[in-house]
Amino acid sequence: MLDKVLGKLARQQDPNVLVGFDHADDAGVYQLTPATALVQSVDFFTPIVDDPYTFGQIAASNALSDVYAMGGRPITSLALVCFPDKVAVEILEQILAGGLSKMVEAGCTVIGGHSIRDEETKFGYAVTGVIDPGKVITNAGAKPGDRLLFTKALGTGVISTAIKKGVARQAWIDAAVASMTTLNKKAAEIITSGMANVQRPTANGGFSVHAMTDITGFGLIGHARELALASNVSLRFIASRIPLLEGALECVRAGYIPGGLKANREFAECMVGYDGGIPDEVKTILFDPQTAGGLLISVAAEGGAELVRALNAAGVPAFEIGEVLPHAKPAIAVSFA
Repeated sequence: MLDKVLGKLARQQDPNVLVGFDHADDAGVYQLTPATALVQSVDFFTPIVDDPYTFGQIAASNALSDVYAMGGRPITSLALVCFPDKVAVEILEQILAGGLSKMVEAGCTVIGGHSIRDEETKFGYAVTGVIDPGKVITNAGAKPGDRLLFTKALGTGVISTAIKKGVARQAWIDAAVASMTTLNKKAAEIITSGMANVQRPTANGGFSVHAMTDITGFGLIGHARELALASNVSLRFIASRIPLLEGALECVRAGYIPGGLKANREFAECMVGYDGGIPDEVKTILFDPQTAGGLLISVAAEGGAELVRALNAAGVPAFEIGEVLPHAKPAIAVSFA
């Protein structure tokens, strides 16, 4: 619905807008000087875990992720709070404390916010970061021959649904929470420090990241669709290489399917072609809406292995899960191996 609405809005003409909402990118980028641009994004949502402190951490990690996905460094944030009258204020204190802990970890200062009374708790942040205008990483630069890398693992949506139903195993909860409270900070720092410019490798060989996006509410396929359309390319994923959280497939098989997953599949599956050997539960998890998910990275083939090694050496899980192909139909191909 939002996709249709945004397409009808008038476009503002401002030459300082380096990235707007035209290609459904992760954040907006506004140039201030030849050497500095702002990266801005906002995100908030309802609780997906029972513990308020953990919920605050997850909300902050998720809001920060969009800035990291552009290659930016978050510097300030504004809290967005919707909170019921009848809930103990100590709960709100714990939510805010959890969020603050992640903002401190990110080096991002909370400078204010806005709150309203609401029947349902909602929490998140508007985040502002800074970036060198020559090093902005959008979802529009993927090139045929690139390798597709992915950090973290899929499954937070279906596991969160199992949590809400009170049927999630503790091991599933622990894995999902660990993923959702892990910042993409370290991954972004490694990527940006290892490149001189988004259009070329570093002088010593290095790696050239051409495009990047974080995998959040639209799932892997939904965000891959945006990257393919913005870059005018096709993508091929190898399903057996895509990392999954413990319990993710069990949740799908048991029917713990969030509404967002169904909406993602209805919207984007028309652009996907599968080979004959992929189980339906694997197809399903590719549309799972993620919270504070990993980064999908399109990197030049000659630097892909080096980037995986650099990420893994820093403790960031990273996997090569596919490749970029010339524009063709289907826009996204999924094979099992």
